[in-house]
Amino acid sequence: MHGLGNDFVVIDAIHQNFHPTPEAIRQLADRQRGIGCDQLLLVAPSSHELADFRYRIFNANGDEVEQCGNGARCFARFVVDHGLAAGPEICVQTLGGLMWLRIRPDGQVCVDMGQPRFEPADIPFDAPERAPLYELEAGGKLYEVGAVSLGNPHAVMRVDNLDAMPIAKVGALIETHSRFPRHVNVGFMQIISPEHIRLRVFERGVGETQACGSGACAAVAIGRDNEWLKESVAVDLTGGRLMITWEGEGQSLKMTGPATTVYEGRVV
Repeated sequence: MHGLGNDFVVIDAIHQNFHPTPEAIRQLADRQRGIGCDQLLLVAPSSHELADFRYRIFNANGDEVEQCGNGARCFARFVVDHGLAAGPEICVQTLGGLMWLRIRPDGQVCVDMGQPRFEPADIPFDAPERAPLYELEAGGKLYEVGAVSLGNPHAVMRVDNLDAMPIAKVGALIETHSRFPRHVNVGFMQIISPEHIRLRVFERGVGETQACGSGACAAVAIGRDNEWLKESVAVDLTGGRLMITWEGEGQSLKMTGPATTVYEGRVV
C-alpha cells in the first residue's frame, strides 16, 4: 500500500503468527531483493481496552518506531477492506499512544494525531526549556529548527527555496544529532502562503520519502506555534497533498489524505 508514495508492506498478524526480526524486516524492505517499502506495518491484537487493534511500525532498517501518519491511513483502509473492522471509525494502539482513524465517504482517511507536544523532554530533545525555534550546530554550520513530537520526534526547518536545499546531506546530519537521543525526522518547509506550504521530509532510518504524514503535521504545528500559518493548511509533498487542521494548543491535530492498495500476495 502507499499514502502519496510513502509505501508500506502491511501484514495481518492477527490470523497468523508473525514475529519479525530486524533482519527479516530489512530483507522484506529491500527494493532489489525483497518486496520493497519505506515501512513494514503490522495489524496485531490490542492490549488496550479502548483500542480495536495494535498498530506496529517498523522502519526499513528494522527499527520499531512510535508513529507513522501515512501508514495509519493505509492501516485503516486495510482493516476495513479485509473485513477485520466494520469501520468507518477505528481506534488503534501505537507505541506513541492511542490514535483514532476515520474513513470518509469519499474514501479519504482522516487521522486524529492527538496534541502536538513541544516540551523538550516529551520529544525528546536536549534543551533547557521550550522555545519556538532552536539553533543546532551540524557539519560546521548553524541551523534553526522547531522541535515537536506527534508521537514521534520531528525537527522542522523553514527554507526559502526547497528545491535548492541539500535534503540528504542536511537531513542526515540533523537526524543523528546528539541533542535528539532517539534520532529525529527532519522536515524542510517552504511557506507559499499562510494556508499552503511545500514540504520534504528526511525520515530517520529511511531517508527522504515521497510523503510523511506525521512530518506534515509537525510542519503545521511548528508553523502555527511561530504564527506563520493558519488553522487549515494544504501541505504539498513530493508524492501529493495532505490537508492538516489544528486549532492550536490543547486541541488535537487532524490529517486527511488518501490510502491506496497496490497489490496483495504471499511471502514464502
